[in-house]
Amino acid sequence: MKKWAFFIFSLVQIVWLAGCSEKSFEPIERERNFIASLNIQEPSLDFIDEQGNVIATWLFEKAYSGALLLGDDHVLLYGHQLDKIDVYTLSTGKKLYSKKVKIGTTNVYYAKNVNQFFITNSKTNTVTSFDEEGNELASQQLGNYPMSMASYKDQLYVVNYKDTKLSVLAIQDLSVKQEWPIEKSSHGIAIVEETNELWIGGHGEGSKPNSSVKRYDLTTGAVQGVIEMPLMPVGLTKTEDNVLVVSHGHNELYVTDFDGNVKWQQEVGANPFVVNQFNDYIVVAGYDDHTLYFIKKGQIQKTVDVGKGAFQLLVREEKL
Repeated sequence: MKKWAFFIFSLVQIVWLAGCSEKSFEPIERERNFIASLNIQEPSLDFIDEQGNVIATWLFEKAYSGALLLGDDHVLLYGHQLDKIDVYTLSTGKKLYSKKVKIGTTNVYYAKNVNQFFITNSKTNTVTSFDEEGNELASQQLGNYPMSMASYKDQLYVVNYKDTKLSVLAIQDLSVKQEWPIEKSSHGIAIVEETNELWIGGHGEGSKPNSSVKRYDLTTGAVQGVIEMPLMPVGLTKTEDNVLVVSHGHNELYVTDFDGNVKWQQEVGANPFVVNQFNDYIVVAGYDDHTLYFIKKGQIQKTVDVGKGAFQLLVREEKL
């Protein structure tokens, strides 16, 4: 009996110690603005302030291939070859929860207006919705290799990367409302509500790389125009005044107005996949040179070294 009691006590200790040994990271103060670079060659997350100082670096043991902010104080991390997503609280640096998912996650998107996130999967060719606590809400079968996502009002738009269609879904239950014809290997998406348009970039396929961004009517899916942006424009971000586009095959940044007119362009970075706005800067991440470029008024103002394979940019800043 004593041996059995000792065994149970030891087992409880092991479980307790395992729980206590869960890795935590340097906390990020709630009121602190940052742009964070997710680096995927040696998985890490670098947090950078308005002055270009690296305020914290989270080094990961898992092969995360993507991240996004859930609200203002949580970050969700995922990987294409991982069977779990992990959500951390920024202000404590501690894991909030993990959620088991099927291997094949290509992207995760957060819709602020409904406080839900959506996971696309290339193995099951599905999109699944969750609340912020990680509870599954709905799932829908899509085309081949769903990946890029955006939402507007009560609809979710999903690009099927290895297919020739875009799926328009009702956010509430993920029922399919429309399917638009698009080019295969489309990637990168932005909604320009000022002109009621959805813009899509892409890699192109085989010996025919894509060299343009297509503009679609947000209601009907009809093509409204084409913007020439060679080569492989895949990173699109809409700001208050512009649409920012990076072409990773040409190491080029394009800044356009909402009608698709290119205001200016600049060669920047080595193999950039992503662009965002932080404070008064346009920030481009160079995947191959592991550098963030802070650009203002068409000029590179400063550069910041980050981890290997800068692939995504997360921005948190107080809106005045």
